[in-house]
Amino acid sequence: MWIPCILLLIGLTLVVFGADGLVDGASGIARRFGLSEFVIGLTIVGMGTSAPEMVVSFIGAAQGNADIAVGNVIGSNIFNTLLILGLTALLLPMGITPGNKKRDIPMNIGITVLLAVLGLKSTLFGLGQDGLGRLEGGILLLCFALYMWSCFRQKEQAPADEGTVKERPVWQALLLVLGSIVALILGGRLFVNSAVQIAQALGWSDKFIAITILAGGTSMPELATCVAAAVKKKGQLALGNIIGSNVFNILLILGGSALIHPLNFTDISYIDLGVLLVSAVALFTSCYVGRKDKLDRLDGVFFLLIWAAYMAWLILHL
Repeated sequence: MWIPCILLLIGLTLVVFGADGLVDGASGIARRFGLSEFVIGLTIVGMGTSAPEMVVSFIGAAQGNADIAVGNVIGSNIFNTLLILGLTALLLPMGITPGNKKRDIPMNIGITVLLAVLGLKSTLFGLGQDGLGRLEGGILLLCFALYMWSCFRQKEQAPADEGTVKERPVWQALLLVLGSIVALILGGRLFVNSAVQIAQALGWSDKFIAITILAGGTSMPELATCVAAAVKKKGQLALGNIIGSNVFNILLILGGSALIHPLNFTDISYIDLGVLLVSAVALFTSCYVGRKDKLDRLDGVFFLLIWAAYMAWLILHL
């Protein structure tokens, strides 16, 4: 039992440091090629902080473990919105721009609904089987490509994020990216295998371990980024990182995982998907309730209460 625990911690360390190195290296390359700070933050940094989820879900899919792939993404998005944004809002109330209200936050709701519709198409419409097959994976990836195109179209609207990436020669940045990818792959494999062994030894389901330990561990880059942003009083950076990560998780990671191996939703309950949708809607309603155009400390407390209630429900239904 101790060996899997030690390997899980080693894997988590490799994943977190690999993600951090990937963000720094990729951002350095982007700056050298003259990309804007908005594009760097929303695309490269967003994908970098989602890299642990991508590695864990892709490995889970390759091993035929749909609970790991799907549960990791659903759990990560719930962690991102309710726990990480909730904690960040307690540290720093975040301003919400008109662009966030009209485009970014509704996009977060839209892709969450799309996931539920595609994953429950049999239950809702009597079409095929519940889950994500390769066709649904292709649809999600097409939406991801359109989202990326939209990000580049909107690049002039984001504020600059000065001084967050150390300047380095391109060759050093390339080596950092390659080394980080290796760390992510090795760490992700250790993390997934160890977590499954621990779950089986404790009699827990793969879904529970994916939605709690895996999701929490792979969301650490987002947590670190948001806490650092709060300390530096950059609320828009924190908000953008979470929304971008949520979009990447569903469109790119689940889309890619479904292409690797069809994903079933057998052990994903209506409560899991319901909390995921509630988290997206709660972020939207925070734009209009209480202090308008601001995600304040009261919103943060509300988010944390929903997250705590969901965790309690999971524990009670082990």
